[in-house]
Amino acid sequence: MNILIDGMGGDHAPEEIVKGAVQAAKEIPHTVSIIGQEERIKECLSEMNWNGDNIEVINATEVISNNESPAMAVRKKKDSSIAKGMRLLKEGEVDAFISGGSTGALLSAGLLILGRIKGIKRPAIAAFFPKIGMNDTSLILDCGANAEAKPEYLQQYGIMGSIFVSNVKGVENPEVMLLNVGAEDEKGDTTHKEAFELLQNSDINFKGNCEGRDVPFGCCDVVVTDGFSGNVFLKTAEGVAMAVMKRIKQKMTEGVMAKAGALLSYNKLKEIKKEFDYSEEGGAPILGLKGPVLKIHGSSKANAVYNAILKAVPYVEQDVTHLIESAIQSKAGEEEA
Repeated sequence: MNILIDGMGGDHAPEEIVKGAVQAAKEIPHTVSIIGQEERIKECLSEMNWNGDNIEVINATEVISNNESPAMAVRKKKDSSIAKGMRLLKEGEVDAFISGGSTGALLSAGLLILGRIKGIKRPAIAAFFPKIGMNDTSLILDCGANAEAKPEYLQQYGIMGSIFVSNVKGVENPEVMLLNVGAEDEKGDTTHKEAFELLQNSDINFKGNCEGRDVPFGCCDVVVTDGFSGNVFLKTAEGVAMAVMKRIKQKMTEGVMAKAGALLSYNKLKEIKKEFDYSEEGGAPILGLKGPVLKIHGSSKANAVYNAILKAVPYVEQDVTHLIESAIQSKAGEEEA
């Protein structure tokens, strides 16, 4: 197996990308390839005194920045780490592709170069969200690939999310819920009411509607939503978590008694902070493309890269892409019948 990581994607590339790749390469028997400006990547490997034999460097001379038009950049910069990496995945030279670069460019390259699974209406960005106090996560999709969604898109998100969680996380018969404005079956607009019926009649463990406040308490394993709502939910939750942690830190340093209390509870506070740390879960899969693609946060450091590479292994081993394709085609066959 060959896992490809974008060495130029993200705020801390290539140094942190290389560190994470080296950490992962020490633990897995598979090849980890790093694509990007070869000289810089090799310098990083040299600084880390890497002498193993399962890291390869693939040269790509161009880099796509976040302020470029995604589709235009993918078309023009054919030797960029994102465009070349996606071509290598399409051609079967690598088995999975991970990038912390421009989300728009990664999506555009996925659609223009790799393509969608037959029958998939729209691909979806899936992100892991912590089940607070449970040492577990829920998968939320879509988180920003498509701002608008039709009922059949939401149905497909539920099917793809269920397959991914079952095969990559090993959750048997994962529970799926639809993010809505209320938990009652009849809640929501026309799109969500129709999506509810479609999900209810799908071959997944659909448990009905959930509200945003239910998600942190681990209401289910897969949360289905449109890209607009999913993105707003994630960023709002992230902001609230950061604000609460900052406020706790302020209060814990106000006076001698507070500092003493903070010292005594340091380990517990550290555990809470870790629950909200995206780097522990690695990458967010872009489901619906014709191959395993994972998006990591732009500010990812070595630990997030390391976890994303480890997450990619079962994604490939369980052939999740093929399982999604089979499920979608089976559903299409049922509808035609």
